[in-house]
Amino acid sequence: MTGENFAATGVLLGTVLAVQANFYRVQLDQEDGEIREMREQDSHLPHPPLLLCTRRTRLKKIGQQVMVGDRVVVEEPDWAGGRGAIADVLPRQSELDRPAIANVNQILLVFAVADPPLEPYQLSRFLIKAESTGLDVLLCLNKSDLISPQEQQQISDRLLGWGYEPIFISVKDGINTDQTTRYLSSKITVIAGPSGVGKSSLINTLIESAKLRVGEVSGKLARGRHTTRHIELFELPNGGMLADTPGFNQPDMDCIPEELIHYFPEARKRLAVASCRFSDCLHRDEPECAVRGDWERYEHYLEFLSDAIARQTQLHQQADPESTMKLKSKGKGQSQYEPKLESKKYRRISRKTQLQDLQELYRDEE
Repeated sequence: MTGENFAATGVLLGTVLAVQANFYRVQLDQEDGEIREMREQDSHLPHPPLLLCTRRTRLKKIGQQVMVGDRVVVEEPDWAGGRGAIADVLPRQSELDRPAIANVNQILLVFAVADPPLEPYQLSRFLIKAESTGLDVLLCLNKSDLISPQEQQQISDRLLGWGYEPIFISVKDGINTDQTTRYLSSKITVIAGPSGVGKSSLINTLIESAKLRVGEVSGKLARGRHTTRHIELFELPNGGMLADTPGFNQPDMDCIPEELIHYFPEARKRLAVASCRFSDCLHRDEPECAVRGDWERYEHYLEFLSDAIARQTQLHQQADPESTMKLKSKGKGQSQYEPKLESKKYRRISRKTQLQDLQELYRDEE
């Protein structure tokens, strides 16, 4: 049954804003007669109402997970206690594993141009991870007040070559934050990026009620301390929702090696006008490759490819522990198989074991 059909039956519908332990904070989005009556009796009832819900035993038995961002059916609301029960989960339009969130429309990557300085390799890694979700990707560069207009133009030209048109903002000085808001309207957006770049400060600017804890930048590592502990959706004033995610410094390269090249917009552009000779081309040293060339992030591609191949091989070895071969990376996307060493054969015998063997030998001679 669709959301419209549920609404027609008068069933309460809502969106899961946060998940903690076995409880789900659900924001209701339907003003039925019962809610209006409660609002008349209690003017402090939030709009739209929030309920702390549990999951029906039936959902547990069928293994139905409830995620942040899920559209859910709520039964037996206790308005006085602010409680309810999730009876069903509507079909998801999209689903991410890390972070675990449903029905996301786009990803907003936030980086800083200074303090900490912009690192092209790290930015590229985040972009690839975001592209691998299949969602739209927005790139927002904070702390633009710390660089000159000439430096900003250089960064912009460079990223346009990558296939991205960045939004330069300054949360501190309020530069272009309104422009960012327009891109987020009427959508569920996941905000991500390394720690210390101003993600929490941006959310606090866009949503005053969020009041997230802001972390200082570590002087030793020029990186921020992690300030977010769990995933949570915040409602934007002009519609839409923003999901803050736990901070992390380097996303895993867990994509399939053959698919990696499609996560580079500049490579997709090359493949749109020409094709490689081999359908399984990994774009390293294969003949008649349409991708291999002098584009800036080609070196990034080779490094990420090496990581992706190593991870895939590790997964295969875990699935086949009897394998006698291992994959060793040689850098720049190159790798080769080598035989595994039998650890027991080369393990040094401990002195205790040697002493015990000698004692047994003496006893045998006696």
